[in-house]
Amino acid sequence: MTNTARILVIDDHPLLRKGVLQLIELDDELEAVGEASNGEDGVKLAQELDPDLILLDLNMRGMDGIATLTALRDANVIARIVIYSVSDNDEDVVAAMRAGADGYLLKDMEPEILLERLKHAALGKMVISERLTEVLASALRNKPKQSTADINSLTQREKQILKLIASGLSNKMMARKLDIAEGTVKVHVKRVLKKLQLRSRVEAAVWGVQQGL
Repeated sequence: MTNTARILVIDDHPLLRKGVLQLIELDDELEAVGEASNGEDGVKLAQELDPDLILLDLNMRGMDGIATLTALRDANVIARIVIYSVSDNDEDVVAAMRAGADGYLLKDMEPEILLERLKHAALGKMVISERLTEVLASALRNKPKQSTADINSLTQREKQILKLIASGLSNKMMARKLDIAEGTVKVHVKRVLKKLQLRSRVEAAVWGVQQGL
């Protein structure tokens, strides 16, 4: 199971949450490590379990998906976070991206496509439902720059990590390539995001490409 992507599901709809967890367990490349029915518990579990990927419902009662996403990033959770929603509203997609999401999937997608997208997300790729692609592309183009940091503020190792993030490598692949522990990679990723004032790996990848990496 060492090569499986460890997934935490945060969704306040019990039937859908259980269905997604069962679906994940049917795939040998994915492992469901936890579930939460609200944002507060989700943030705590994410810090305890350190999953590779978090599938996060947007429209939850109380602490909604955007507030939960913001809290996860503020808590320095570096897992890939994919919003899972019934809403295809442009404003919701843009808000999720700006809060640090690594993808946005609609709940009406076919089960096999959901599994495929989750595996792509676990590898560090941005995933988005097809009909929302142009919305997200526009959000990326028009997103105001949040980072004024200079690439020279990074150590040589952190620059290596940023370059590998921009290449779409997962933590496991980075660790293997650099011959260091995966835990060490996670520490470096956190430091890169903090120094560059970025909220997700996707933002780091875009920033790295802009710097010519």
